[in-house]
Amino acid sequence: MILIALGANLASPAGPPAVSLRAALRLLPQHDVAVCGVSAFYCSPAWPDPRDPPFVNAVARVETPRSPADLLRALKQLELAFGRSSAPQNAPRPLDLDILDYVGIVQSGPPILPHPRLQERGFVLIPMRDVAPGWRHPVLGLDVTALLGALPREARELTSLG
Repeated sequence: MILIALGANLASPAGPPAVSLRAALRLLPQHDVAVCGVSAFYCSPAWPDPRDPPFVNAVARVETPRSPADLLRALKQLELAFGRSSAPQNAPRPLDLDILDYVGIVQSGPPILPHPRLQERGFVLIPMRDVAPGWRHPVLGLDVTALLGALPREARELTSLG
């Protein structure tokens, strides 16, 4: 199973964040990435600065013949097409695409697999549970429900956008 996190908190040429995520999902097949499932969309506060616009987040389950590094390159090309710049890490952005897991491969990168901070992020784990409820962290051995349970309550409180 290959899982990709999608997020945005600024408008892109496609439109506001939720519209941008839907547009990116529609474009993935043009990059030889088949979308097999998509979570609900969730709204979460921006981090590290909650004064920034809130994020819309989702997780997609995909299939592709691309290698992890080649998939990462394709995702970065899509981000650029949606107006992402080389802003500082965690800055507001019109599209953010991250590989969370690539068929359980563990590697130091690029890309680092599994994503090194996914177990700390409710805005990743909650949509992941929607699309891959039986997923287990390939290093920690914990399933997505156990990882969510280890987070502080406020990290597990997201607003579903459907």
